[in-house]
Amino acid sequence: MNAIRKAKLVCLLLASALLATPAAASATFDGQWSVQIASSNSSCSSGASVSIDISNGQVASNTATVSASGRVAEAGVIKVTLSSGIKRAVGFGRLNGSSGSGTWRAAMCSGTWTAQRN
Repeated sequence: MNAIRKAKLVCLLLASALLATPAAASATFDGQWSVQIASSNSSCSSGASVSIDISNGQVASNTATVSASGRVAEAGVIKVTLSSGIKRAVGFGRLNGSSGSGTWRAAMCSGTWTAQRN
């Protein structure tokens, strides 16, 4: 019985350590970011700009018109979903220091994005 309790305690401690590490590591990218969105498809709007906040590796919108959600991993890999009304786009990429870049796609459009920390 005692060995089983010890094993459970060790597993619980390991799990809590593993869950805490990514948030602390991804906090490196915390702050306000300006994201510039471009599309190579002429029928899609291009040149849009969106502001996002990153806190403890969690992505959130700081405007009323665009909802943002997602996560930044410790190496700077980011996945974010932006939505406005019925429109939705998913972006992937990498942040590095105070800048980043990647690609995005939506139902009928796709393109690239770049970001700068404010």
